[in-house]
Amino acid sequence: KVLAGEMRPGSGTVLLDGDPLAGLSPRSLARRRAVLPQHTEVAFAFRVAEVVGLGAAPSPRRTAMVARLLERVDLAGFSERLYDSLSGGERQRVQLARVLAQLERLPGEAPGFLLLDEPTASLDLAHQLLVLEVARAHAVAGGGVLAILHDLNLAAMCADELVVLKAGRILAAGPPAEVMTSDLLRDAFGVRAQVNAVPAGPFVLPQTVLPDRA
Repeated sequence: KVLAGEMRPGSGTVLLDGDPLAGLSPRSLARRRAVLPQHTEVAFAFRVAEVVGLGAAPSPRRTAMVARLLERVDLAGFSERLYDSLSGGERQRVQLARVLAQLERLPGEAPGFLLLDEPTASLDLAHQLLVLEVARAHAVAGGGVLAILHDLNLAAMCADELVVLKAGRILAAGPPAEVMTSDLLRDAFGVRAQVNAVPAGPFVLPQTVLPDRA
């Protein structure tokens, strides 16, 4: 919440591309970062397209953009569905489409930052990978992505840099191959674990979503 500008830090200054976060107007902040909370409640009977459109700036292309983003999160054809009728995973993907709509850019405009709080919660394996691929595509396009994940395998697979927290303090930070060690897992979570050790039983290593599935 501090990084999103929703809470002021107890000390120090949070910078966004060198600009103090506290000095940005709500409009400027909304254009430069979008937040996907872990849980989002909608008080009224909104259609899916209306929820996604809440994040978008007024534009004659908004209807087409909403349809494109819903297809991107594997919800093509859901525009007229009531948000409250969806499953938890479907709602999560609608909210992802909403934050993507918020960060839609005009040609030549710099991409913004995605702040994702447990974006894979409530999702099946295919949609977990889909969401992380969407986040990766945003980063490849020049945007920034900060995601909170409790699935260590997904975090290690997708992140350029891992930051492990314990009791609100940074325990380790760096590339996944350097951070994810047996000693770190013991210190952070109080468990004995082996990293890169093949277990005796079945082991699922997600890689990517098949083109015909996505």
